[in-house]
Formats: sequence, C-alpha cells, structure tokens
Amino acid sequence: MNAAPPPSMQTLDLGVIGNSAVAALIDPAGTLNWMCLPRLDGDPVFCALLGPPGEPGEGAWSLRLCDQVSTSQRYQRNTAILETVLTDRDGNQARITDFAPRYRKNGRIFRGATITRIVEPIRGTPRLTVSLRPRQSYGAHPPEISRGTNHVRYMLGDQTLRLTTDAPIEYVLSRTPFLLDGPHVFLLGPDEGLSDSAATIANMFLAETRLYWLDWVRSLSLAADFQDVVIRAAITLKLCSNEETGGIVAALTTSIPEYGASGRTWDYRYCWLRDSYFTVQALNSLSATRTMENYLIYVSNLVAASEDGYMQPLFGLGLERKLDEQLVPTLGGYRGFGPARCGNAAWTQVQNDGYGSIVLAAIQCFFDERLPQLGGEHLFRQLERLGEQAVARWDRPDAGLWEFRNRSEVHTHSALMCWAACERLGRIAARLGLPDSAARWSAAASTIHEGIHRRAWNEARQSFVATFEGEDLDASLLLMAQTGFVAPNDPRFLSTVAACEAELRFGNHVYRYRRPDDFGPPETAFTACTFWLIDALVRTGRREEARHIFDDILSRRNHLGLLSEGVHVESGELWGNFPQTYSMVGLINSAIALSRSWEEIL
Repeated sequence: MNAAPPPSMQTLDLGVIGNSAVAALIDPAGTLNWMCLPRLDGDPVFCALLGPPGEPGEGAWSLRLCDQVSTSQRYQRNTAILETVLTDRDGNQARITDFAPRYRKNGRIFRGATITRIVEPIRGTPRLTVSLRPRQSYGAHPPEISRGTNHVRYMLGDQTLRLTTDAPIEYVLSRTPFLLDGPHVFLLGPDEGLSDSAATIANMFLAETRLYWLDWVRSLSLAADFQDVVIRAAITLKLCSNEETGGIVAALTTSIPEYGASGRTWDYRYCWLRDSYFTVQALNSLSATRTMENYLIYVSNLVAASEDGYMQPLFGLGLERKLDEQLVPTLGGYRGFGPARCGNAAWTQVQNDGYGSIVLAAIQCFFDERLPQLGGEHLFRQLERLGEQAVARWDRPDAGLWEFRNRSEVHTHSALMCWAACERLGRIAARLGLPDSAARWSAAASTIHEGIHRRAWNEARQSFVATFEGEDLDASLLLMAQTGFVAPNDPRFLSTVAACEAELRFGNHVYRYRRPDDFGPPETAFTACTFWLIDALVRTGRREEARHIFDDILSRRNHLGLLSEGVHVESGELWGNFPQTYSMVGLINSAIALSRSWEEIL
C-alpha cells in the first residue's frame, strides 16, 4: 500500500480501462484524469493529466475519502477491470472498481461508451467525496450542467454526457462528503436513459465484462514464461484499438514530453502505419488475429481512397488525412512542461517505410488457415499498388521513422521496409498461384536488397548505417535480421549490432540515435529500441545477456505493468506518451523470444 499522492500529482503510474471504443487513465488514488471523446483521438473531456486552467480538480473525476492516507491498486486477474483501495487515517477502507463494458450480446460485441465506477466500503464507515468536473475544447470551458432525479447532464459543446448514479445527486454536484454505508454506482456515458436501475446495469456490466476478458485471455496462445507480462501487454494493446473502424492509436495521450522541458511534446492519438504493424504482429503471435482483420478493413479503405497507392505516415481513426498540428494554450502541460499539442504535422511528411508496414501487417491473412476468410487476389492487387510505391521510393529521401522535421535523407530503414514490401508480395503471389507476379516482385526485392547492401554499408565503421552513404547509426538497424533482410549470423549484422551497442547502448537502455536533431540530442532511451536489442541478442545467441536486459526493463514498468514511450536513463523514470504501443509490443515479443517451451517445464 502506498501513501496517497496529492490530488494534483501528475504521474505516469496510471492504469488504463477501456473497451476498444473508449479508454480512460486512472491514477494511483483512483482519480480519472484523462479520457477523450467521442473517440480515442477526440476532445479530452478529462484532461487533468495535462494541467488544465483553474483550481485543482478541474478536468478530473475523483472519488476520495476524507482524511485519505494511502491507496493500493491492481487489475482483476486477466481483465481490464481496475480496482483501487482507499484507506483513511482511521483505517476505514473503500474499493473503487473501474471499467468500460465489453461483452458478447446477440452475436456481436457490445462496447458501450460508458465508464462504470462502483465504490463500496470494505472496512469501517468511510466518508466519500465525489468530484466530477469535465471540460470541453481541450480544457478551455466547463460544461453546462442540468440536473435530473437520478442523473446529471454535462453539456460539452456538441456532445453531452449523462451521469446516472444511485448516490445522492446533491452531494455529487456540491462535492459534499457523505457516509459510504453501502455500494454506489456511477455510469458516465451517452445522454441516454437506462433500461433498469443503475446498480442492476452496473453489476450486469461488471459480470459480463469480466467473463469477456477471461474468455479472451484464455484464447491466447502463450509461451510458458512471463505469462502475466504478456497478458497485461496484450489487453493494453487491445484497448488502444478502435474496433469500429479498425484503426490503432500509437498511444492514448498527447503531449507527455519525452523528457522535462525538451519541447518534444507530440500527439500520439492517431494511427501510424508503422506502429500499427508492430501491434498487429504482436497480437498475431498470440493468435489474437481479430485486430489484424479489423485493421485490414481500415487499411483497405485507405488504399481505396489513394489514386496511386501513396500513403502518408498516419491517419485519424476515422480515416482523416488532414491532422494539422496546433498548440493548445489552455493546457499547461504534464507537470507544467509544454507546449501541449493536438494534431501531428508528421502527416505531411514523406515516410517511405509505411508501404512495407502495411504489407507485413497483411501477409498472415494469406497464409493462416484458421481465419474464416483468407486473403485473395483482390486484396493482393490492392497491396500491389503499395508495392509500386515501394519500388519507386526505396532510394528516395524521406523523414524516416524518427520523423525528422528539418532533415531529409535516404534512410536505411525506409529502404529496408520497401524491400520487405516487395519480398512479401512475391511470397503472397506464389501462395496465390500467380507465377508472373511472384517473379516480378522477387526481382524487385533483389534489386533493392543489393542496393541497400551497397549503399547502407559503411566499410570504415564495419556497420550498416542509418542513411545511404552516411556515417551515423540508429537503433532501427537492429531490426535487419527480424525482417529477414540478413541472417542473424551474417558477419555484417553481427558487427552492426556491436556498433549499435557501442554507440547507442547505455547500461540496459538503448537510444534511438545520438546525433542531435531539431531539439538537440535525445535525453531519454526509447524503450522499443531496447526491446529491438533484446531481439537481436537472442537471434545472435546472446540469450542470457538478453534476459538480463529484459529483467531490468520489467522493473521499469509502472505498478500495473505498463510502459510509456521512454525511460530517463539516470533516474529510471518513465516519460513520453502513455501507454505506448511500441513498448507494450516489445514486452510481448521479448517475452516470447526468451520463454522456455512448455516441454522444458512440464
């Protein structure tokens, strides 16, 4: 049990609840301080994580005991249901159960946009204060409030939220402490009436949602070791998807700085082709292929809307292409470190690795016989349009996967992913019995393969380098064996891994690069890159060393097993947007790579 943090404390010791339609972040004291509506990339109606203007408590939903002194928190096993136990100075205790409903109903998945909070006394007679204070327009304005008999309506611009509760409405609105002499439920969602009492609906939601997650986890294909790590990461990835459209966000937040006053405050609440591929790949490895199937529908819509197959790097969850970046002066920033932003100017960049990302995300659907509908020639012809772009762009300058804003070079990783697009298209064509197409794409892959070996290898450094004819390294070079471009025992790959360790590895952490960019040298290690090193070490036979690094990274997770974008090497503190899908993917991939087989255990 931990001492209760101050109500205004901003921390990445956060839990995630959600249902693939909505998601919310909850701090160790049980305060809901981040939630965007009506989608994961919408207006943050709860925005206290980024410090809204006004008095403490604005932009947050807290359930707090009088004289609260400590809290503890956990997920119900194998679910996305979060429990927070609050203790006051007299030893009285209450438990908050937080979740968003998700369950099977009438042959479909019900995922109502309703946050459900159940608070109940578990020891003594605690007194509870409820403070529900949403904002609109990125914290700029409080809502108009309308009171009903058992509900409150919060009018937030063009959307209205309804709180339905069996707690005294007067005490909720006035934030008056009251005796918690039994369970109370709070349902916050669309402005719609309930078909039964709030308690009946909430308890039904809880029972059905628990059964759903237990069943979903039971269907996962898991290795023998690190199962709790993988299960939590997989559930978290699921919560970062928008099941209605198939899009997957890179993270649930915007503007959490990469470190302190670095100015590196980006909006990650969009669907990057690159990040989504890694998420789909990780869930596929666990046999959770539904996310891939939904994502392919999303991507098919993108491809159909592109006349020539050109793909920008990221899109909105509703297929939006224009995501103009704006500063948000109404939010002070995480711990006061701004600026806060919405939108991301990277949508205007050229990033040529996206073509390979889409094809790699799609390839399993052509080979996995478990799927109800295998990919066919129609999907293949759509993907060929992306291949055409890969052939045309593999040796052209771009912003690269690190999205440099004032630098354009031919990035080795972008070329590598263009090669992967062509190489996989050749495999798919062979699978579909299209020999002419198979030969064509295999030939294109060979041309790119030769070009990368010739132009990305630096003889003086005895390493592949980040850009053609360049000298600098970046951590994406560690992926060359994972994508199949080189064999793990290829001397060039072995020496590249050694060079990356010498230049980018600090203790058990890996920086993405060290060359100064638009904001100077990076100040935090990029956690995904550390997992890439673990993968490279396992592939090259350094398993024990990889296990040591993995154990260290496990210790950097927050108290609920979640990771953000990066780690500050000196302090070990988490920084960057949260939860970062890249990082959660790394937990899954490294756990699988390092696990023993069941035969070794049983």
